[in-house]
Amino acid sequence: MNRYISEFGAVADGKFLNTEIINNAIAETAGKDAIVFASGVYLTGPIDVVSGSHIIFEEGAVLSFVDDFAAYPPVMTRWEGVDCYAMHPLVGIMNADNVIIEGPGIIDGNGRKWWDYIFYRRAEQPEPVLDVEKAIAKLNPNYKNQPGGGGGRQCQFLRPPLMQIYKSNNVKLSGFTLTNSPFWTLHPVYSNHLEIDSVKVINPYDTPNTDGIDIESSSYVTIKNSYVDVGDDGIAMKSGSGDEGIKAGIPTSHIEMINCTVKHAHGGFVIGSETAAGVHDVFVKGCKFLGTDRGVRIKTRRGRGGKIHSIRVEDTYMEDVICPVTVNMYYRWGSNDPVLYSLEKQEINEATPMIWDISLKGLVAENCRASAGFIVGLPEAPVKNFVIEDCSFLLSETPEDGLEIEMYNGIPESSYRGIRVRNAELKISSTNVNVSPAYQIEC
Repeated sequence: MNRYISEFGAVADGKFLNTEIINNAIAETAGKDAIVFASGVYLTGPIDVVSGSHIIFEEGAVLSFVDDFAAYPPVMTRWEGVDCYAMHPLVGIMNADNVIIEGPGIIDGNGRKWWDYIFYRRAEQPEPVLDVEKAIAKLNPNYKNQPGGGGGRQCQFLRPPLMQIYKSNNVKLSGFTLTNSPFWTLHPVYSNHLEIDSVKVINPYDTPNTDGIDIESSSYVTIKNSYVDVGDDGIAMKSGSGDEGIKAGIPTSHIEMINCTVKHAHGGFVIGSETAAGVHDVFVKGCKFLGTDRGVRIKTRRGRGGKIHSIRVEDTYMEDVICPVTVNMYYRWGSNDPVLYSLEKQEINEATPMIWDISLKGLVAENCRASAGFIVGLPEAPVKNFVIEDCSFLLSETPEDGLEIEMYNGIPESSYRGIRVRNAELKISSTNVNVSPAYQIEC
């Protein structure tokens, strides 16, 4: 049975605050009825989706979130790969099973105030200042020693994702649009058996850390027929960061990404940089990456750890990308320690990332704006069995000025436009790269 949220007293005028009404309605109907949002704008604070929930957003329905930082109290979650307290997700599917959320409505995070504030905090002193920052810092007493990826760890302004699936199972999302996220947009973590079908994720390109879909320490996830246009990585696989992520040891595995389109992102299909527990058994097919910085992207470094293997990407089209394929084991964010970026062999330990068995088949990339590829492993842990088969990487006539092929430290700069290979075992079969030589192996 479908029940309209208006039956519970919700008002769709964009002014009335519906937080309590929506949460009460979800709790009351879970496992029995579907909650329907008719056309209109429903202003709300954080939403908790419980087991058995079925939520339907009709055409014209907009769930619009307040941009009051204090409205999102700290909860235990995972933030940039670290288990810690952070702000409550705008939509939290937390410890919930058997959930359905379907469209074609819009979930709007109203992120502008969040983005402007974190830009300001990056330019000012990094210590916690706001009450919400101080409260989170108190709950995370070791935060200064926790790794970060540039999102705001040191000031403890740990922005909420627009939608997070946390320690949940059997969740189906379809048809709706997620937009203007304060931070990462759709973030499954510690969750299994998820289906994401025909979901749109749209954020302005110049917004900070607004990844599209981040699958983290989760398994058996299907993403299909979805559209992502964002200001950071498009669709990414992660598995925790630092010693805690290594200790937790929960990889991301058995992922399918089918018939998805990614635009204007830092990467189309991405692994990392939080790779502590590894990523394996991922299959990507029939996707389009349009105007992204990179197409297929793997990024990690010493200290990140993780085993990345059994990755297949097939029949994927790219256009106007900076570089269609990058593997970067010298990723620079998170530390300035020169040992991490040394060109000399270092001792192998549990924090040494490993990459092997990567297969790219039937990829076509047109008008690559900088180069055809960047595949760089570590001297102590080379990339093994990286296969490129029946692909075509066609470069623009001249490279664009100021483009950064990858975010690396320690590797010498190069103007070479083919596939640059260092500390990697590359196998190429019938691949067209319009530069000679097609690939260049460095010492």
